[in-house]
Amino acid sequence: MTRWSVVAAAADGDTAVAGEALERLCGDYWYPLYAFARRSGHPADDAKDLTQGFFAVLLEQGWLGDVDRRKGKLRTFLLTAFRRFMAKEWRRMQAEVRGGRVAMVSLEEDAESRYAVVRVEMPAEELYDRQWALTLIERTLAALESEFAQAGKPEDFAVLKDTLMAERGGVDYAALAGSLALNEGAARVAVHRLRKRFRTLFRGEVGRTLAAGEDIEEEMRYLARVLA
Repeated sequence: MTRWSVVAAAADGDTAVAGEALERLCGDYWYPLYAFARRSGHPADDAKDLTQGFFAVLLEQGWLGDVDRRKGKLRTFLLTAFRRFMAKEWRRMQAEVRGGRVAMVSLEEDAESRYAVVRVEMPAEELYDRQWALTLIERTLAALESEFAQAGKPEDFAVLKDTLMAERGGVDYAALAGSLALNEGAARVAVHRLRKRFRTLFRGEVGRTLAAGEDIEEEMRYLARVLA
């Protein structure tokens, strides 16, 4: 199921299907929105309430049903809708959220501890895009780790994963070969294959947040820039 199809399912009339899809949408993308709310000046408790309330109202007020999923990025849609929510809905929702109305949407307990280690000073929208990119990287790493586990090689992934972010010339292939019980040439091939597979999986993650016909490579270049 793609991210945009998750949005479609969350707008479905079937309560069970919609609830599950909303939880998945929230689970994937709540933190970039939380970081946006915090950087916009909201205290931690209010940012959490805003993020929780947003996903519930997104479904309950029919905003999802109004979305034209044939165009636009999921990244842009969620931020635009979140801005709208903060501007028009926060005062009315505040008491209801605190009263437990949207308890169905849960956030990780370490939301503020994650935000506290963000040292990069940038505007709220840029921080949102950066956290969005990091979220897609986390999803890609999880998928890659799962593939290694299914192949019976979880230890290899633990050894190789740090090479994904290493700069050119920054991998000690001799040491890596020793850790993998391979010769140096085979270690180089393993790193090359890992990076190639990472890019393929990452491209798929990015593509699932875009509408048909949008330029995946352009979006990947943009996300690389916001991480630079």
